[in-house]
Amino acid sequence: MSLCYFAYGSNMNPARMKARGLLFSNAESARLLGYRLTFNKRSHCTPGVAYANVVHSSLSAVEGVLYTLEDHRALNVMDGFEGTPVRYSRECMLLHTASAPKSAWIYVANPAFVEDDLLPESNYLAHLMAGAQYLSPEYLAMLHAQPCRPSVVTLGDSGLLYNA
Repeated sequence: MSLCYFAYGSNMNPARMKARGLLFSNAESARLLGYRLTFNKRSHCTPGVAYANVVHSSLSAVEGVLYTLEDHRALNVMDGFEGTPVRYSRECMLLHTASAPKSAWIYVANPAFVEDDLLPESNYLAHLMAGAQYLSPEYLAMLHAQPCRPSVVTLGDSGLLYNA
């Protein structure tokens, strides 16, 4: 089995993956069926700010980028960026790609860090939309329509290294 990681949040931007020092040999579009994207993972350092999460929703799907990682140690690096095991847990799930179903690691927010009525910052959404080539037009339109808070500090591709 290939070592795969599914990015549905800010890592949909391949440049961000590279900025984090994470090497991958392939990136392709993928869908996680039976889930929907939500912004309910609370930032622990910025009140009112949300990060992406997935929740069960039988008639929905989450779109994102499936990365084939070059080294199993990349998962340990990813765990540090995602705050695993405290803020997110890493789970193996089945994804659907154009070529075949594939198993991949995905990060899901831990319930203690989930809160309703939060909004992502505009720079965080920009990282999601930077993966536009991997998303359907409908899904991209949904991201564009997502309400957000203006970003206080914009750090470009080197920003948002950690999903705090």
